[in-house]
Amino acid sequence: MLRRAVPLLAAGTLLLAACAGGPSPRSTASRAAAPSAAVVATPSATPAPVKSPPSNQADAPTGDWTTYHRDNARTGNARTGNDSTAVRPDRLTVAWSAKLDGAVYGQPLVVGEAILAATESDTIYALDAASGRVRWQQHVGEPVRRSTLPCGDIDPLGITGTMVYDPASQLVFAVAEVAGPHHDLVGIDVTTGQVRVRRGIDPPTDNPKVLQQRAALALSSGRVYVAYGGLYGDCGDYHGWVLASATDGQGPMLSYRVPTTREGGIWAPSGPAVDTEGNLYVGVGNGESTKTYDGGDSVVKLSADLVQRDLFAPAGWAQENATDTDLGSTGPALLPDGLVFIAGKSGTGYVLRGDRLGGIGGAAASAPVCTSFGGTALLDRTLFVPCRDGVRSVTVGPDGGIAVGWHAAASVDGSPVVGAGVVWAIDTRGGVLHALDPATGRSIATQQVGAVPHFASPTLTAGRVLIGTMDGVVAIGAG
Repeated sequence: MLRRAVPLLAAGTLLLAACAGGPSPRSTASRAAAPSAAVVATPSATPAPVKSPPSNQADAPTGDWTTYHRDNARTGNARTGNDSTAVRPDRLTVAWSAKLDGAVYGQPLVVGEAILAATESDTIYALDAASGRVRWQQHVGEPVRRSTLPCGDIDPLGITGTMVYDPASQLVFAVAEVAGPHHDLVGIDVTTGQVRVRRGIDPPTDNPKVLQQRAALALSSGRVYVAYGGLYGDCGDYHGWVLASATDGQGPMLSYRVPTTREGGIWAPSGPAVDTEGNLYVGVGNGESTKTYDGGDSVVKLSADLVQRDLFAPAGWAQENATDTDLGSTGPALLPDGLVFIAGKSGTGYVLRGDRLGGIGGAAASAPVCTSFGGTALLDRTLFVPCRDGVRSVTVGPDGGIAVGWHAAASVDGSPVVGAGVVWAIDTRGGVLHALDPATGRSIATQQVGAVPHFASPTLTAGRVLIGTMDGVVAIGAG
């Protein structure tokens, strides 16, 4: 079914104006310091030609990392920018460690010589790339305490989704959950740390108390896109949402709501993927219905103005809704030739055609892959998939065929990225960074980084691998 975007207008509806809600921000400056056997699946039908392949490299300067997994296609691949100077996996060591005021759940960003990180204490930092010294910090609100929420697993709950940087305005955007609770979109000047944009960005009909903004923000078509799901525990009558605001913080906002009676969260840490035409692809969690299809357990394609264009759902959606084994635990990955890959909680990976997702049961190909959480990385036609029992390699052919390759050690379960000729992924339970051989999945180097949040994913920049931790940011270099 199609569902049109809902403009949030002043006349007769809700207007979320710039600078609405939340405490006044305060700014402070600081100068402190063994492969498995391959599984192959052939496509169920030959994909139709695609007019424009849904892949998109971010318009970021060499060395910058301005969004989750670097580009709008969410490839996690540094080779188009900073791969030539990324840290090599020999003699890894801690280059610096910055202790901040809370856990860094989002992937750190890189803009020029600044590392941008946001904490669950609702503070945004710019760190010096060479030393980790704090250049500026901006506290944008008081976070929400777990004791005031009906469920959840983050305490305090502040900024969780990965931020996004806009080169045109030179603002970095974040969504902060602040006491009340409510959610504010803030745009921070990356040079000065001053707040230039602030507006409430709660969905128009759901109670903010049962919503969580975990998905990475996306930037395209002069808009910032913000997706919502529920809290850990699925309490309350929440829905999956995508909202869009102009980067200047002005004018009406657009919104899309998953048309289930309840749930259908859009929460995967990788957030929406965006193709070269500005279309968004989101993974949606289980809906409430097990009888009439309700839009949950799906990949949804949205236009730039958040009109639903297409949808895919597994043939077994009803069972997946009933057992919470849905697609929404990872975000879609955009491949060459207009193909889209996703793998969720059920253990099945799907290849879809970007111009015709296939409706219910209409995947181009599917195969057993793994139970997956987080965001994938891409090297040529091979995906590196974050599996609960260790990263796997999955190669997708031009016709959509799926070949499952190596399987990394079971503890290496974090969302991977690719650079300097290796796959970088974290053992999130042990707090260890691994450099994996992309041909075999063998761990060729490791480095302890400390306790990390759920679904932690590295950032690559010149001579450094950056990781958000439970108390700040760690930079790994070569000794």
